[in-house]
Amino acid sequence: MILFLAGLFSGVLGGMGIGGGVLLIPVLTFFTELSQQQIQGINLMYFIPSAAVAVIIHRKNGNLEVKKIKTVVSAAVLASIFGAVIALSLPSGTLKRLFAAFLLAMGIYELIKGFKIKRI
Repeated sequence: MILFLAGLFSGVLGGMGIGGGVLLIPVLTFFTELSQQQIQGINLMYFIPSAAVAVIIHRKNGNLEVKKIKTVVSAAVLASIFGAVIALSLPSGTLKRLFAAFLLAMGIYELIKGFKIKRI
């Protein structure tokens, strides 16, 4: 049941543009025996249909700058290949710690950014 709810809420977050992997990866880490590489692979497979639906909806609502999509997608594909090669070459524990550090850094960044917005 927890995995179903994690998938459901990850889909909602992904549709909002927040990134459902922020929720999905920690849930899979704590509630399954999968390796970090398997978890990130599942997250990537989840991301494809979720992102496709989000793109369709955002395009319909006029929220996309179509001229910039080719550049962004090209860079994202290249970075994804590079990241996958790195992720597969690292031990699972190292990858898990790096991802945790990334989430912590992003959380701190968002908190600082949120405080700056409130003061203005």
